[in-house]
Amino acid sequence: MIGISKLYCGTVEPSDPIRYGRYSKNLPSHLLQFSSDKKPVVVWNITRACNLNCIHCYARAVHRSRERELTTEEGFNLLDDLATFGVPVILFSGGEPLLRPDLTELARYAVDRGMRAVISTNGTLIDEEKALLLKDAGVSYVGISLDGLEKVNDHFRGMRGAFQTTLNVIKNCQKAELKVGLRFTINKLNADQVPGIFDLVEEMEIERICFYHLVYSGRGSDLIDQDLSHDETRRIVDLIMDRTRDMYNKGLKKEVLTVDNHADGPYLYLRMLKENNPRVGEVLELLKMNGGNSSGEGIGCVSWDGLVYADQFWRQHSFGCVLMRLFSQIWSDLTNPLMAQLKDKRRYVKGRCASCRWLDICAGNFRARAEAVSGDIWGEDPACYLTDKEIGLA
Repeated sequence: MIGISKLYCGTVEPSDPIRYGRYSKNLPSHLLQFSSDKKPVVVWNITRACNLNCIHCYARAVHRSRERELTTEEGFNLLDDLATFGVPVILFSGGEPLLRPDLTELARYAVDRGMRAVISTNGTLIDEEKALLLKDAGVSYVGISLDGLEKVNDHFRGMRGAFQTTLNVIKNCQKAELKVGLRFTINKLNADQVPGIFDLVEEMEIERICFYHLVYSGRGSDLIDQDLSHDETRRIVDLIMDRTRDMYNKGLKKEVLTVDNHADGPYLYLRMLKENNPRVGEVLELLKMNGGNSSGEGIGCVSWDGLVYADQFWRQHSFGCVLMRLFSQIWSDLTNPLMAQLKDKRRYVKGRCASCRWLDICAGNFRARAEAVSGDIWGEDPACYLTDKEIGLA
């Protein structure tokens, strides 16, 4: 996760996370990516059921889940352990988390135990009453998937009218004073929609937007041929930086991030270097604090059935089940070879990654993509768009 607005526009300085000691439990949410202890933000897919059929869904969600899901009581036990372990944020996801009737109950319990509760939703099921219930439960953020303007988004969602419904949901959250943001997964089918999405963020006064690079997982693995080329990726990242700077110059306080391609960090730094930006040294310091890919360290996932994964996209390797062992025990068990390697992943990456000058601030990028294309967990991430010269090999 690369904070474009934080780094490029200077809304965060190196002294900001240091002031809190850089411990996850003490950091406000906008500084968590700079924590030093890497207590994991946990994504809990509380159900596999979903009312939509998104073409890039990493969970391969279904309309009616026939798989066992953690009960409310088992969920409370999980949240107790996560809170004791020091998890700063629990992200309720799915499927569609709003299909779980106990979502607000689980969110309230998490908040009462000292964690921040956030929700990732397809943005079709939050009416005014539900928005107020989520606010009352202590939910601090609602991230809504939107992958284009009306025609394109409805194609991605597999439902006509999804776009207009989502706009109403955004208004419902804003009316309830719930912080709301967008999640946009970039690929060839919607890259031309990015300017329009920025316009929407300005027009609707949306506070945050995360641009996700495509991960070859779930139904997203069926879209590998729709991933951007390296040149196309560079152009879209430049566009994101340009529009973020434009909003900042207009006095608009928006949080803009890119997610799931840690080459964005060095690319942003190199651009600022070319522009002779006086803050370039501070940005390098913050990128080092960020540390790059955090699968198995600063991000983790618990599935609907209790299985534990290194992140929400990479489901080929489970480390155990919370119905058998506590998450904290599974996460800390370095007798599992892969878990131990993920805690020290820079030692194991191969190819260009192993010799890259940016390894300390990228950590080898995304393992799920590397394995999906090469079959090698520690192979190169094919989505790295930096040239050999930029990474110090030429």
